[in-house]
Amino acid sequence: MQSQKNKIGTSVSTLILITLVFPLFYVILRYHIFGGVAWKDFPLFILNKSMAFSGFIFISYNFSFAPLHNLGIKIPQSWLEKRHIFAMIGFLLILIHALMSFLLFSPQTYSKFFEADGSLTLMAGISMLGGILGFVILWMMNLTFQSYMREDKAFVTFISSRIFLLWALILGGVHLLFMGYKGWIHPLEWHGGMPPVSLVAMLFFVIGYGANVLGRK
Repeated sequence: MQSQKNKIGTSVSTLILITLVFPLFYVILRYHIFGGVAWKDFPLFILNKSMAFSGFIFISYNFSFAPLHNLGIKIPQSWLEKRHIFAMIGFLLILIHALMSFLLFSPQTYSKFFEADGSLTLMAGISMLGGILGFVILWMMNLTFQSYMREDKAFVTFISSRIFLLWALILGGVHLLFMGYKGWIHPLEWHGGMPPVSLVAMLFFVIGYGANVLGRK
């Protein structure tokens, strides 16, 4: 029995480790090695991208594992049982991302999101709105893991309903789309031929959304 528990813990721990390390390695390779971004920007600019990437993947796990399982795709039982952990890690990473982005968000760092007069572009405004609303939804979902909220059956039922989850996913997709679509359509400009982080994250969104449309009851 103990060895089985250890096996479950290792499986989940390994997935968590990979999901933290792969995005970090990806953004370092794309921006520092191939993109020429100075290493002085690692503590905020690069880690911000890495945490946003990892957070989105963890949230995708929480949304997608059960629907994928319903569609006949084999998902380890330990991963299904620990979806709430993936959701909580994802929420914390997105929270850190939001705080870091607040510190970094300026015309000097993100010039493509600002007009000449310093105001936000329309696309940036839509992306920010999607991100803010998506974060609020993640916060609401995180509340369902709190013991005092689990007794509110109506709230938990609403948060876990198919229609709510589908709309929640759309907000995440809107944030990604309007944040980076201009860079998606110019592959010759990709650093080292590596797709933008937002495009790779969008792939997780497409898979997760399709799984929820087809496999969520």
